[in-house]
Amino acid sequence: MQRTLYPIILIALISLALTSCGTTERVSKPVTYPDAGAGEVIEEGVASWYGPNFHGKLTANGERYDMYGLTAAHRTLPFNTLLRVENKDNGESVVVRVNDRGPFAKNRIIDLSRKAAETIDMIGNGTAPVRLVLLEGDLENSRTTDLKTATYTVQLGSFESEAGAFELSRKIKGSRVERIPLNNQTVYRVYYGVYVDKDEAQRNLQDLRNEGFSGYVKQIEND
Repeated sequence: MQRTLYPIILIALISLALTSCGTTERVSKPVTYPDAGAGEVIEEGVASWYGPNFHGKLTANGERYDMYGLTAAHRTLPFNTLLRVENKDNGESVVVRVNDRGPFAKNRIIDLSRKAAETIDMIGNGTAPVRLVLLEGDLENSRTTDLKTATYTVQLGSFESEAGAFELSRKIKGSRVERIPLNNQTVYRVYYGVYVDKDEAQRNLQDLRNEGFSGYVKQIEND
């Protein structure tokens, strides 16, 4: 009787190992929505939506875009900010979580998932005038200065030790060291410049590369 259990146990262990393998990516977590009546209006403008062409692709925060989930793209708000989006034409509203960057059309303030757009009845028109109500998220302590304008910087290094970061920073005139909380620890990053023009940041990065320094341009995340 005991012997017959060994193959079963072995098969179960192999199955567990196989299901544990695969590409690492962030998985969206279930969201507990706050009181729908709470919140503060932080922005008004035009909303658009995005769907099939992006379904399954990686969002800016590393999740897979699910057009059937209640998510949204915003230029500057911290990832995982919860917003109530109110359609000013019909009074319908939906709560969404920010997990992507956009929209990049100048006259729009938020890109909703297909499901969120359906909920406030804007699929047919493609756009709708909306107001954004902040339900959960800390703008006071974030880097947000202008909700409509993304800002960029050049990251030149990331260190566990403050001394290592300052050692690199001293070699690069105009650079700075910032203390960043990350996954329950602190890292020290060396940045150069703050830009609203991403192309300008790319040009300055090339100048730094010509001087022998490596790095990349990144959006300053407001979190």
